[in-house]
Amino acid sequence: LYYNVVTVKNIQVILNSILTTWRGNYSVVTEFILLGLTEDATVCAILFVVFLGVYSATLMGNLNIIILIRSSPQLHTPMYLFLSHLAFLDIGYSSSVTPIMLKGLLRKGTFVPVAGCVAQLCSVVTFGTSESFLLASMAYDRYVAICSPLLYSTQMSSRICILLVAASYLGGCVNAWIFTGCSLNLSFCGPNKVNHFFCDYSPLLKLSCFHDFSFEVIPAISSGSIIVVTVFIIALSYVYILVSVMKMRSTEGRQKAFSTCTSHLTAVTLFFGTITFIYVMPKSSYSTDQNKVVSVFYTVVIPMLNPLIYSLRNKDVKEAMRKLMAKARWWS
Repeated sequence: LYYNVVTVKNIQVILNSILTTWRGNYSVVTEFILLGLTEDATVCAILFVVFLGVYSATLMGNLNIIILIRSSPQLHTPMYLFLSHLAFLDIGYSSSVTPIMLKGLLRKGTFVPVAGCVAQLCSVVTFGTSESFLLASMAYDRYVAICSPLLYSTQMSSRICILLVAASYLGGCVNAWIFTGCSLNLSFCGPNKVNHFFCDYSPLLKLSCFHDFSFEVIPAISSGSIIVVTVFIIALSYVYILVSVMKMRSTEGRQKAFSTCTSHLTAVTLFFGTITFIYVMPKSSYSTDQNKVVSVFYTVVIPMLNPLIYSLRNKDVKEAMRKLMAKARWWS
């Protein structure tokens, strides 16, 4: 009996020791180290100059789009309301990632607190998801404008446009809450080096020493459902648009209809093409380096391209810009 009691006590001491050690390891990780894009100092210097220029162009281009739309009465239409919010989302999307990426290019390893990493993830998911819903809203706007032009003023009234924009932001916030809630429940007790240039969910999940399977499934279902729903809305809208355009007898009418959709289709293809590569394709089909390259494209490059896509191919925007510049010269 005495031997059994001693044995039980020894087992309890061992278990308490293991539990104490595990808790100690669990509380060690207070910050992450972002490894960045590359460790080559020369390549880092070149990329810093390139992406600093890209980020500056992103801010200037999208801010100019917002100012131009707000100050030009001829652009106070639903399509340009959506475009101004798209420019705002692109600024937020790029600003969530690029400054930290530039910091990582200047020095080897960027230290980010756990709370800061989760905040960055929340910001990226919010702006990215909101942009997905907004692109779907813009597709619906083009569908109504081409397929039901006589009902456009009623079906795309100011109230409906505000509701669509608000729903886009709400959808982004809900998806971000899901990702944030799951990331806050992950336990980090081992390596703290994130093999990425920003705090994406997949690299953080790999570093977690213990997590419930639901923390992997729930974000995947959420993001996958949003991609499927928004792509379905966009695809369905353009199927109806294509049918309506093919029924037009006037060649000029067809060209005008296609020209109003070209910019949006280009933006949609670039955005959803890269998002699908990252979040839908099997992880075994591409490497971490490919993941980084594609992530750079959709978080840094695309926000710079959108103002160019919508301004260079849009007669209304170019005309409004010409009038605004002429007005500025007259005042000077």
